[in-house]
Amino acid sequence: MSQEDAIVIKDVQKKFRVFYDKGQSFKEILLFKNRSHYEERTVLNGISLTVKKGEAIGLVGHNGCGKSTLLKLMTRILYPDNGSISINGRVSSLIELGAGFHPDMSGRENIYTNAAIFGLTKKEIDKRLNDIISFSELEEFIDNPVRTYSSGMYMRLAFSVAINVDADVLLIDEILAVGDANFQAKCFNRLQEIKASGTTIVIVSHALAQIEQICDRTVWINDGKICAEGAPRDIHPVYLEFMGKNMRDTESANLIASNNTRWGNQNIKIKEVKVLDDEGNDGKAIATGSRVTFTIDYEMVKKTENVVFGIAIYRVDGIHCYGVNTLIDGLPAITVDSDGSYSITIDKLQLLPGEYILDVSIENTDAVPVDYYKNARRFVTFSPVSDAGCFRLEHTWKIN
Repeated sequence: MSQEDAIVIKDVQKKFRVFYDKGQSFKEILLFKNRSHYEERTVLNGISLTVKKGEAIGLVGHNGCGKSTLLKLMTRILYPDNGSISINGRVSSLIELGAGFHPDMSGRENIYTNAAIFGLTKKEIDKRLNDIISFSELEEFIDNPVRTYSSGMYMRLAFSVAINVDADVLLIDEILAVGDANFQAKCFNRLQEIKASGTTIVIVSHALAQIEQICDRTVWINDGKICAEGAPRDIHPVYLEFMGKNMRDTESANLIASNNTRWGNQNIKIKEVKVLDDEGNDGKAIATGSRVTFTIDYEMVKKTENVVFGIAIYRVDGIHCYGVNTLIDGLPAITVDSDGSYSITIDKLQLLPGEYILDVSIENTDAVPVDYYKNARRFVTFSPVSDAGCFRLEHTWKIN
């Protein structure tokens, strides 16, 4: 194992036995006590994966594909039948909500026991205790038994412990879906800080947008094998195309993909994408801080209900700068029964000088893609001011 590697997985296999004909009543148990029929199911079949120190990867795949099992193998909750998993450094994990918490112990007591499981000494926990409690926002409940906590309070405490053990590797399984919106945002921001500090992160999630913002690489697992891996923006379109083809709705099966830049059932087709400056001219250069309108013309092929229109802006180096759609903004679902267009106007486009990529999308409220057009347009922004970063923020200076 190289010193640059945080996780090395070699040819891992994992099978589970699923037993049948188990009696439910006492009589059935006596009559069929010798029955031991079972099916052996292979969940992981030859997984090999290397994660570098400081790298963040996202594991995606349909339910039952093996991604959560792989994460549990990394935490040593489970062990592989064949192959090996090597991890360099201290591991912290959020696999199951409140795992390791004792319901009759207080939140404070559970902090000590849970952090000890992660390998911290009492002295180390004492040093971090106030930070853990403060992040969880449970100060007034911290000495109550955790059996009195709501699921959201469990989440706060579990996450707060996991991120304060100074782990070298952090493993997370869909846990960020629990809790209120404000705490989810707080957790998300903290994850970005942890990544910036050099911690290796592995996330199992169905929230592809979050993976794109946090992760350097997406690993797509399908039927126990790695189907594809690479930059999130390259893997996600292929994954969504595959998932669309396998949805129950037969209309979703008629997907297109052209060099992985466009996919959807094509009941509505995007025809033209315009980037209009503050004078209404369709051009490629937009002044930072000026008004811009993105207009998308479409053709109706088949009447479609519950339509959602959206855009996403990426810097040319792949940084996700902004994304929004009509559903996020609370607009009612739309019925498209004729050709038309949609547009979004940004009064002050505060993107700093550089080259940007515009993705445009049409989908329905169930996230079934109708026409997602990746790399639909490119445009540049310019400015005489040489501030740095991604966005210009309105500000004033005061010097006494």
